[in-house]
Amino acid sequence: MDKKTVGMIATVATVFLCGCPGLFLCVFGAISAAGGGTFDLGTNTSEIPPGAGIALLCVGLIFVVIPVAVGFFTLRKKSDGAIIEGAAIDIPGDDL
Repeated sequence: MDKKTVGMIATVATVFLCGCPGLFLCVFGAISAAGGGTFDLGTNTSEIPPGAGIALLCVGLIFVVIPVAVGFFTLRKKSDGAIIEGAAIDIPGDDL
């Protein structure tokens, strides 16, 4: 397979596996950090602490950045590594 095709497949896969769950985590984390949301644990019911919402928001942002990074590094045009030829530069004191 072509490298560009493999990069496109990797980008789409990371969007579905990391990007979409990351967006849901961001939304849930923002709601929880703002003070919304409750949880049930056995017979106890309580509000979700804002610190947990902030942590979920940070994890969600990391998950959203992963597909962007994969797309950037796999689909960018790489240089040929050719040396650009130009005019000679005279460096004073360099008598080699």
